Amino acid sequence: MGLGILDDHLLQHVPGTAFMGAGSAVLPGGVQLQTATSHEELDPRLKYDMSGKKPVVLIPQPSDDPDDPLNWSLFRRDLITTVLCMVSIMAATLGPILAANTVTLAFVWGRTFTDVALLTGYHLLGVGVAGFIFVPSARVWGKRHLYILGTTLLVLSSVWGGAAKTYKSFLWARIIQGVAVAPFEALVNASIGDLYPVHLRGKRMAFTNFALFGGAFFTPVIVGKMTSVMGWRWPLYFVAIFSGVLFPIVFFCVPETAYRRKFNTDMASTEDLLFPQRNENPSKELKELSDPTANGASKPTSVSQQSQKRTPYIQRLALFNGRKTDESMLKLILRPFPLLFHPAVLWGMLTQGTLIGWTVVIGVVLGIVFMGPPLWFTEVKTGYMYTGAFLGAMLGFLMSGILSDWSAKFLAKRNGGVYEPEFRLFLVIPQTVIGVVGLFGFGWTSADIGKYGQYWPTFFFGMEVMGMVLGATASALYLVDAHRDLSIESFTCLLLFKNFFSFALTWFAVDWVQKHGVWEVFRYVGVAQLAVGLLSIPMYIFGKRNRSFTHRHDILAMTGLR
Repeated sequence: MGLGILDDHLLQHVPGTAFMGAGSAVLPGGVQLQTATSHEELDPRLKYDMSGKKPVVLIPQPSDDPDDPLNWSLFRRDLITTVLCMVSIMAATLGPILAANTVTLAFVWGRTFTDVALLTGYHLLGVGVAGFIFVPSARVWGKRHLYILGTTLLVLSSVWGGAAKTYKSFLWARIIQGVAVAPFEALVNASIGDLYPVHLRGKRMAFTNFALFGGAFFTPVIVGKMTSVMGWRWPLYFVAIFSGVLFPIVFFCVPETAYRRKFNTDMASTEDLLFPQRNENPSKELKELSDPTANGASKPTSVSQQSQKRTPYIQRLALFNGRKTDESMLKLILRPFPLLFHPAVLWGMLTQGTLIGWTVVIGVVLGIVFMGPPLWFTEVKTGYMYTGAFLGAMLGFLMSGILSDWSAKFLAKRNGGVYEPEFRLFLVIPQTVIGVVGLFGFGWTSADIGKYGQYWPTFFFGMEVMGMVLGATASALYLVDAHRDLSIESFTCLLLFKNFFSFALTWFAVDWVQKHGVWEVFRYVGVAQLAVGLLSIPMYIFGKRNRSFTHRHDILAMTGLR
């Protein structure tokens, strides 16, 4: 048992488990590995990141192809990540862009508060439905064409929404906006898996989640003031303008990140090297990766790599550069359905999606309770209530960025140099504590705003969002590290759950709060979230055995989808 994780004795090597070079280890099959402290001690079969004090084995192992994203310079990869995060911020603004304008739009369109809430609900539905098509398309053709399509639709749908003259037209604009958001919600985290080895993913994935959630919760702060000065249509026009500015940057600076490998190094890439008997032609593969000087995280140094030429820049601008898999598109579309019963995916959906869904209920409280007696907030003051949420997202980003990679390395060192993906689950501890306290605190103080005023609910709203960012980072990192071959489909399931769950809440959240009261609602919500957090205990203890079981009993193969 490694740090409380039950070992598996049915597989020689469980996918996801890997040696990170943080100590010495004897892996299954009697393979002895020892920390390398100099170039002379490097294992000639492996490639290392030499940027730190001690070499770290690259997981997954880069190929010898200069077009492999893992071989690109770290600056180039970080530039791609930054551009995707900038567009993700624009995409994220569209979800809560109406949050501070509930009363305003109810009067403009002559509709009920539920009808206004459904403008966000159908937007989320558009995100979920588009994910069914976009994610399989990304598996087959890569992600670049979807990022470009999504940016284009951000511009067009935002102009449409700003110019809409009827509720029905505006509703359809919101649905198309959801379609535009889908590539960024579903694929950016998967691109992090394409671009970085395990020990570099944590901070970057925290950054992408902050872009999505921080951008979403800063939006109402600006929109409330903008609406009072310029009208409710201009926030949509500004999204179109900024997205239009970002479009050429996306086109020229974001190449295809998906890469088709000769053999699978994405699932614990060291296993093909450390267990060559599992390969059909091990001697050839080991020979290809045997150059001991191939030790940089960002420098292609092997002889075979130097002999290959990088694809010309003009060709890299193409929307498509070949299929990434020979699998059937129809099978890929259907894959998320059986994965809903995959224990790790189900855990990820609940860990990430529930806290996101509860923000819909919080938004209803802010739009109804705080804009009524005794505070009578305007859209400006209601928008300012999201300041706490934005700060919470920022603190969540900082905490997850600091803890995610550090904890993985620290626990791997404590575990004899062997990394287990379950180490990512330690982020769920602060997520559960902070998130649950935030839910209970928001419900308690919002139920008596005459006594507690506006600042305590804002503070607890920030705690809820901080927990949400931690949970989103933990679930995404775990699924990428533990089930890399299913990561895109897993993110589809997460996308579907959080958007359909939030869509369902928009239907009855208004009536729920009005009928039972704020505290009664959030008392049940807090208990439910605590139960979700406790699910991480069995996932941590039995996670390795679950990885072994799902590898030996492939649910996709059993359903004919692999």
